[in-house]
Amino acid sequence: MIDKKMTDPRDKRGLDKFPVQQQEAPGIQSEMNPIPDSGEEIYKGCGRLKGRKALITGGYSGIGRAVAIAFAREGAEVAINYLESEQKDADSLKELLGKDGAEIILLPGDIRKEEDAKRIVREANDKLNGLDVLVLNTAVQRAIYGLKEITSEQLINTFYTNVFSPLWMTQEAVDFMPEGSSIIFTSSSEFYKPSQNLTDYAASKYAVVGLSRALAKDLIQQGIRVNTVCPGSTWTPLEISGGLKKEQIPGHGTVNLMQRAAQPYEIAGIYVFLASEEASFATCSTYSVDGGMDTV
Repeated sequence: MIDKKMTDPRDKRGLDKFPVQQQEAPGIQSEMNPIPDSGEEIYKGCGRLKGRKALITGGYSGIGRAVAIAFAREGAEVAINYLESEQKDADSLKELLGKDGAEIILLPGDIRKEEDAKRIVREANDKLNGLDVLVLNTAVQRAIYGLKEITSEQLINTFYTNVFSPLWMTQEAVDFMPEGSSIIFTSSSEFYKPSQNLTDYAASKYAVVGLSRALAKDLIQQGIRVNTVCPGSTWTPLEISGGLKKEQIPGHGTVNLMQRAAQPYEIAGIYVFLASEEASFATCSTYSVDGGMDTV
C-alpha cells in the first residue's frame, strides 16, 4: 500500500529529467542522481504477507529493493541476494528495515555460478526456517550500437544471469517450497517490444517468459504457482551501468502513454499481489507494468 493521496498517473514522481551519468556495472543506487525511490518513505504495509518467507534476488536496489521493502512491511520475513560490490546498498536496506523492526537476511553471492545459486537458496531456507516465495529479479542489460558489438562474453553473461540462474534457483527451491508457494520471475517489456540496441537482453527476457510458463505447468502439480512480471522503463542502476547509452539517459522512459519512467516502488505492488493468497488463482500468467508502452 502506497501512503500517498491520489495523483495524476502522468506525474513525474521526482523524475523530471535524468542527468547524463554512468557507473561501472552493477551500479550503486545511493550514488545515482536522482536516487531512485524504492518506497523507503512512502510504502506502508497492512499485513498482506504475514507469515511468508521470501528470497529476492537483486534485492539491494531498484525493483528488487522496492519488493524487499514492500514484502517486509507487509509482514514477510525476507532474505536478499546481491553481489559483494553491492554491499553498500544492501547494508542501507538492512538498516532501513531494521528501524521498522524487520530483520532482513543478507546473502551475498554470484548466482551466475550454479553452485552459488543453489547454495543461496539453501541458506535462505535455513535462515528463514522455510521458504515459500521466490522472487527471481536479478538481471544484466548492456546497450549496443550494432549487432557485431555483442561479444560471446556478453552473450554468455546475459544468459547465465538472466536465464540460467533463475532456473538453477528454482530447481533447488522446489525441494523446500510447500503447497501454496509462489515463484515470481522478472522479465521486461523487452519481451514483447524489443529494442534494437538490447538484442541479447530482449532475447533473454523472452526466454524468461517461456521458462516461467513451462515451470508453471510443471510445478502446479506440487501446488506451486509461477508467474512473471514485465516492468517497463524504470529508473534503476541497471540503466546507468551500461543498460543505456549515455545519450539515451535524458529521455529514458518517454516512449509510453505516461511519457515517463517509473519509480521502483510503482512496480512492487504486483509482486505483493502475486506472493499473497489474493493471487491464489493466478499462475502461468504474465503481468505488464509498463505505463502503456505496448500501445505506443
